[in-house]
Amino acid sequence: MSVWHGDSHKKKPSGGRKRAYRKKRKFEQGSFPAETILGETKRRIKRKKGGNLKTKILKDKYACVTDSKSGKTEKVEIRRVLKNPVNVDYDRRGVITKGAIIETPKGLAKVTSRPGQHGIINAILISEEK
Repeated sequence: MSVWHGDSHKKKPSGGRKRAYRKKRKFEQGSFPAETILGETKRRIKRKKGGNLKTKILKDKYACVTDSKSGKTEKVEIRRVLKNPVNVDYDRRGVITKGAIIETPKGLAKVTSRPGQHGIINAILISEEK
C-alpha cells in the first residue's frame, strides 16, 4: 500500500459525483513518514523524482546543536525527547520531528530541521527561562 497525493476528489461543488478520468500516476505517489526515534543511527536512502536522492533518518542519537549567542555549532548526544507539539502520540513515543524539544548535555534545544526529509537533526539551544 502506498500514499497517494492525487487530486481526484469524489464530489463536484454541486454535490454530484465525479468519475475518475484516469488511473493513479507514479508522480502522485507519496511515502509514509519516517518517524525518527532515538537509537543507533539508521538511515534510508530513496530515489526521488528527477533521479534525486532523499535521506530519511529512522533512528539517531546525535544532533547538531547551535548556540545562537556564540554562533558555534557542536555535534552532541540527545539524552531524550522532552516534548513534541506536533502530535500527542509522537510526544509519548519520543518521535523527533521539526519543533520537537530535545534534552542535550548543553541544555534544551528545539529541532529546526526535518529529520525524515533532510537526513540530519539540527537544533538551536533555547533559553532555560521558558
